Amino acid sequence: MPKIISANLNGIRSASKKGFFTWMAAQSADFICVQELKAQLPDMTPEFLNPGNYHGHFHYAEKKGYSGTGVYSKVAPDAVHIGFGSPEFDAEGRYVRCDFGNLSVISVYCPSGSSSPERQEAKFRFMDLFLPHLLQLKAEGREIVICGDWNIAHHEIDLKNWKGNKKNSGFLPEERAWMTRVFDEAGYVDVHRGLDKREEQYTWWSNRGQAWAKNVGWRIDYHVATPGIAAQAKTVAIYKDERFSDHAPLTIDYSI
Repeated sequence: MPKIISANLNGIRSASKKGFFTWMAAQSADFICVQELKAQLPDMTPEFLNPGNYHGHFHYAEKKGYSGTGVYSKVAPDAVHIGFGSPEFDAEGRYVRCDFGNLSVISVYCPSGSSSPERQEAKFRFMDLFLPHLLQLKAEGREIVICGDWNIAHHEIDLKNWKGNKKNSGFLPEERAWMTRVFDEAGYVDVHRGLDKREEQYTWWSNRGQAWAKNVGWRIDYHVATPGIAAQAKTVAIYKDERFSDHAPLTIDYSI
């Protein structure tokens, strides 16, 4: 039963100091997709590159201390794809795909648009490029699990204060409609929601105020998968006993 974890680390060095790799080793997951490394190759220690017996593959941003993604796996991948073919966003280190037989495990970190109107426009450009890529991926006929921080809460149930965020990045009508297209038009599955339809299943909390203490969160971290492997998902868990980051790890067990 493959176990896959998605975790936005908000800095691999910071997450390591907070015990992420100790926790990760205890999970014995088959694949761990990480985002927001905020590191480049010279910053990566042997523990970061190959913790325990894991193989690690990474996409670093050109800008120091920014973005970055990675995939850890118990077995070496048959093939690794760094970036998805966009010069603008590949420079930001947002995509790693590892192939294992007929299964592709992808770590993605979609842009946030909350810092400025310019970054929101960049986010829209990413969305315009990424949906055709998702369609192309699906046409390959492989089983695919795309884990990561998509920086979009899809439905009202996916964030605490949805009424106050309808005009804010991450819950804009255009962003939510785009996520609907990922599922309805491109044919992918929101695996978490297929297993657990309860309210307050959040994966990110602002560091402002008492968002964590009051559970004023957003569900912006996903496992987005092709229908075949999505149908095999058995259990989902958001780990909140420790805080490695402003995000919580999202774990799903699949039976294939």
